[in-house]
Amino acid sequence: MLVKFFAYFITSSTAILTDAAESIVNVLASAFAFYSIYLSSQPRDLNHPYGHGKVEFFAVFVEGSLISMAGLLILFKAIYAIFYPHAITNISEGALIIGATGLINLFLGLYLINSGKKLNSITLQADGKHLLTDAVSSAGLVVGLILISFTRIYVLDSLLSMALGCYVCYSGYRLVRKSVGGLMDESDLTKVEAIIAVVQANRQSAWIDIHNLRTQQYGSDLHIDCHITLPYYFDLNQAHEQVSAIDSLVNNHIFEDTEFFIHTDPCIPQCCHYCRMENCKVRGEAQQKDIVWTVDRVVKNQKHFD
Repeated sequence: MLVKFFAYFITSSTAILTDAAESIVNVLASAFAFYSIYLSSQPRDLNHPYGHGKVEFFAVFVEGSLISMAGLLILFKAIYAIFYPHAITNISEGALIIGATGLINLFLGLYLINSGKKLNSITLQADGKHLLTDAVSSAGLVVGLILISFTRIYVLDSLLSMALGCYVCYSGYRLVRKSVGGLMDESDLTKVEAIIAVVQANRQSAWIDIHNLRTQQYGSDLHIDCHITLPYYFDLNQAHEQVSAIDSLVNNHIFEDTEFFIHTDPCIPQCCHYCRMENCKVRGEAQQKDIVWTVDRVVKNQKHFD
């Protein structure tokens, strides 16, 4: 941030000023992200039985909001500079400085994104994407400064700043959209599809169907609840074994820690025509079809009669 402001002072470039102003947001957002990661790592307690992971979505919301506000300020400053232009100096030196800061942000952003994926932290991933946005805007800024240096069309500085402002606003919107979805427990269909694929590929004959599957994300922890239809004559020990088998199966194949809440339903005569149970003494009719578990079927709160 300080290096970018130094570049602005030696060049008086509005575009460089906008890039430096966004770096203020980087510092504030990273400070809040640091606190949210610390808080989300705290163990569950009496007041927070699901843990503190939801704070990460709030942190992403704050970061996205700050980015959007920075983008709007950049746009206002750029529009002002169009009507009240000023000379730009030391363009080559400014371009070199901004290019160097862009490379630093590029490598740091990629590192944070990779770390966020390994640790399943949306805050780290959001902060990394924010820095990548900064790196992209710096690259565009360097190209623009080079064009200004050759053409001496100084209005390009303001136009470039406006383009960067729009890009920053859009990046902020994407983060806000993701955070609101997480806070409202929006289902991640990619994860749902991965879970269904694992269970379908390792399906046991006693698992007649799975339905009413829902997911919730709490920081790095994934919570899933669903209903599984089992033969009605299973005792509690047999039902518990099947539930534990599904729990272990998903946790061994899905990267993140997953907590299951599985409700067992007894089978009914209408299940017989798609039930895989062999040598079932209470079967009312032979198996006539094999229903493949899909997202559309599994998320519905009903048995798979079709």
